[in-house]
Amino acid sequence: MDVTMVLNPITNKNLSYDPLKDFTPITLASKNTSLLSVRADGGPKTVRDLITLARANPGKLNYGAGIITTRLAAYLFNREAAIKAQYIPFNGSPPTVQGLLTGAVDYIIDGAATSLPLIQSGKLRALAKLNSRPLPALPDLRPLAVESGLPALDDISTWIGLVAPAGTPREIVAKIGREVANIYAEPQVADRLEKTGISIAASTPAEFEAFVREELTRWGQVFKESGIELN
Repeated sequence: MDVTMVLNPITNKNLSYDPLKDFTPITLASKNTSLLSVRADGGPKTVRDLITLARANPGKLNYGAGIITTRLAAYLFNREAAIKAQYIPFNGSPPTVQGLLTGAVDYIIDGAATSLPLIQSGKLRALAKLNSRPLPALPDLRPLAVESGLPALDDISTWIGLVAPAGTPREIVAKIGREVANIYAEPQVADRLEKTGISIAASTPAEFEAFVREELTRWGQVFKESGIELN
């Protein structure tokens, strides 16, 4: 299960499953760091520069995101920064990054994994990360909430968790949880994930269920406020 599956009941009225009733939570597995990025050649050098530019040119800048979660994160950024920009839709992360490279959009919010090689090669510039967890590939990159001075932008992450069909016996759930914990205890696993902006985030089944409920409430409210309509 990922955050998109949790958002589906909010964004799709004809959904065939309930993320709370139809699954048994096992563990939160990982959180993915997203980045606010621009082109390195001619793009703003800081978050505050981007905000200043957007405010001076209301409605003239374009931004992109490839999934509903990063689109909502971009909506939050624009709302809190009091800027107006035009949303350009993309289908997934690679097209979003390509849109930034080609100039179709002026800034994007996207998962770190796709953008990191282009940031490290000097083609893109990461202005901020959307959470406060360490990002070894960009150790000096600061959180968006800090760079913008907007506390409401703290800890915006996509995530992945493990679930089983509803009614799965507790002993099976516990066994799977232990196996996942053993895998994540391997240093090379954590190191490989962290290099791509993915942080291990283990939890108990009860903690994961509470987390999913919080995410439903949080993003449900943001989606409603945004007025976004999905086809």
